[in-house]
Amino acid sequence: MDDALPILDYLPASYKNRGEGDYIAFLWETFESNYLNGKYQFAVLAYHMLYMCFVYFSIWQIKHTRTIDYENAAIFLANQKLKEIDLLTATSPFAFSALQERTIFRLLRLAGCDQKQVVSFAQLVDRRNEIAHPNGNIFFNDQKSADTRISEILLQIDTIQTHMQPVIHDCLRYFLMDSWNIFEREYQDISDQIREVLIHANYLSRKDIDACFNYDIAQHVEEPQFEEIRKVFERFQVEYAV
Repeated sequence: MDDALPILDYLPASYKNRGEGDYIAFLWETFESNYLNGKYQFAVLAYHMLYMCFVYFSIWQIKHTRTIDYENAAIFLANQKLKEIDLLTATSPFAFSALQERTIFRLLRLAGCDQKQVVSFAQLVDRRNEIAHPNGNIFFNDQKSADTRISEILLQIDTIQTHMQPVIHDCLRYFLMDSWNIFEREYQDISDQIREVLIHANYLSRKDIDACFNYDIAQHVEEPQFEEIRKVFERFQVEYAV
């Protein structure tokens, strides 16, 4: 059971609204209760849903930092359930659930994942589908088999997270550039600005926040507002340090 816990560090540290947080909590509780009661097939299914949520949050970050590339990709990914305009104006990462799961992984190419990796991600969905339909088979009837699948999911998550670091840094860079001016930012209080505009708006996880700590603030040194940018960054470091 403890080996499954790391996925929580890849999911948002907090949410814009209670409903989103409740949904993730529901999936985790569903996984946990089924796992502890030996219903491993349903536990794996819930865990895979948490994995797909992680993918949606990653695509959301790409949408806001690789805007032109994302808009071009939307032309080819739109379908009857989710039109191009819906992809462009989505107000929640959960909107991506209307895309075919095998298809959405293609958007990870915008974060640097190669074709071989994208195919591997999609294959995990195919294997999930084996247990999501009433085919008369129990594929996960012991803890060892469930733990093996959990390990595979976490390995893929870590692979995606590694490629996402430049995207995460762009989330922070755009935030700093838009937040240093107290008279122009969304919230006067810097703590509110960080929480709502950086953490919530980008659905940053603990892993994302840790990646932000490696951000090179020196890249702003030539900008006239560098001292104000640095202050915002340092406030973020203080408030979100472990």
